[in-house]
Amino acid sequence: MTDPIIHTNHSSTHHRKAAEVLPFIDAYVAKKEQEIAEIEQMVERYEKRRLKEERAYQSMSTLRRLLHGRKPDHHLAVEYIHFVKKPMEQVRALRLEIEHARSIQVSSPTDIVAVSGDLVNELYR
Repeated sequence: MTDPIIHTNHSSTHHRKAAEVLPFIDAYVAKKEQEIAEIEQMVERYEKRRLKEERAYQSMSTLRRLLHGRKPDHHLAVEYIHFVKKPMEQVRALRLEIEHARSIQVSSPTDIVAVSGDLVNELYR
């Protein structure tokens, strides 16, 4: 009942010497850049598909457009958020991680640096 309150840091950031991390940074950066490329390809495929659907709809006659129906604007907005906005936020976060990893590369090997959980996992693999 009178136990002390213990605060634990559940952050995914760890502190390591830069020399421990330097050999793994290139592989980590390459992996993150590959993830960025995959996300950007997914966004590009979605945008091409939407453009193709829009062109097909515009090329229909007026009667076919009336009968065909179209996704409501709010559905398109939700699709945009799901297929474009959220993935591009992930891309921005990945680029920040890459920037942080590259900043570790320029630090002195004896410096203590903050390392993300993903990079720590890469260390122990």
